[in-house]
Amino acid sequence: MKIPLSKYSSIPTEQQNKRTLDLDRIPLRKVLAKINYEDTLAPRAVAKALPQVEKAARFAAQAYSSGGKIIFAGAGTSGRLGILEAAECPPTYGTDPDRIVALMAGGNSSVFRAKEGAEDDAVMGAKDVAPLISKGDCVIGIAASGVTPYVAGALKAAKKKDCNTALVTCNAKTVLKDADVIIALQTGPEALSGSTRMKAGSATKMALNSITTGAMISIGKAYRNWMVDLRPTNRKLVARAMRLVQNIAGVSPAKAKSLLAASGNNIKAAIVMGRLDVDSQTAGQKLARARGFLKDVIE
Repeated sequence: MKIPLSKYSSIPTEQQNKRTLDLDRIPLRKVLAKINYEDTLAPRAVAKALPQVEKAARFAAQAYSSGGKIIFAGAGTSGRLGILEAAECPPTYGTDPDRIVALMAGGNSSVFRAKEGAEDDAVMGAKDVAPLISKGDCVIGIAASGVTPYVAGALKAAKKKDCNTALVTCNAKTVLKDADVIIALQTGPEALSGSTRMKAGSATKMALNSITTGAMISIGKAYRNWMVDLRPTNRKLVARAMRLVQNIAGVSPAKAKSLLAASGNNIKAAIVMGRLDVDSQTAGQKLARARGFLKDVIE
C-alpha cells in the first residue's frame, strides 16, 4: 500500500487548525490555553466512539479468556502508546506478558529514536505479527493518520489467520480496511499541525485504556473498582495488596500480611481465605470454578 504524497494533505490530523493560526505571535499563557482547549476535544471524541470501543474490548476479552493473545501494532507515537498499554497490563492485572504484546514499526529501538521509513513498510508489519498470531487472537492496529502501511500489513496478516481485528485511528475515512471494527476518534487538526502526539495521542491513549480496562474487568480481574489481580512487585504495590485484603476480607493488617504470604501473594485467594476461612488450595479451587470472578465466591 503506497499513498500518493498529494493525498496526505486531506488527512484530518495533517490539516491546519484555524483556531491556532497565531501560536507564534501570542503570549505563552495564551498558547497554553489554546492547547488546553484542543485537549478537551479528546475525551469528547472517545465518547462518540464508545460503541466501537466496546466491540474492541469484547474482542480483547474473548481472546484473552480463551487462552489467546492481544497484540497492538503501530508506528511512531501510536506504536509507543501500544507498547505502554501492553507493558502496564501484567502489573495491573497479573496477565501473562507473552499474551498481551505490542509491535513497533522499526523494532524496539524505534521506541526512543524513530527509524526512517519503518512505518511505510507493510511487508514488515505482516512479518512482525505473523509468528505471534493464531486463530481467535485480537490484533489492534493503532494509526492516527489512518494510512500507516506498517499497520495495514499487520492487520491484513491477522485477518488471514482469522484473528479479530480493530483499528484505533483519528481518520474516519481511513484506507485501512482489514479491521472488523474501526474506532474513529475525530479529534480534528492539531494545535500544532500534524503533531499527533497531542490531542490525537491523548484520545488514542484514552481509547486503549478503555479497551484493556473494559476487557480485564469483563473477565473477572476486578472486584468492585479494585484491581484484585495486581502483582505486588514493589513496596507501593505490596502496601496496596495488603489494603485490598484488609478492606475486602475485613481483617487486620497483620492477618492480611499472613494471608498474602500463605496464598503466595495471590490477592484474590488471600481474600477468599480470609472471608471464608479456608486454606489456599480450597480458595484456588473456588476461584477456578468461578472463572476468577471474586464476587461469585465471596458474595
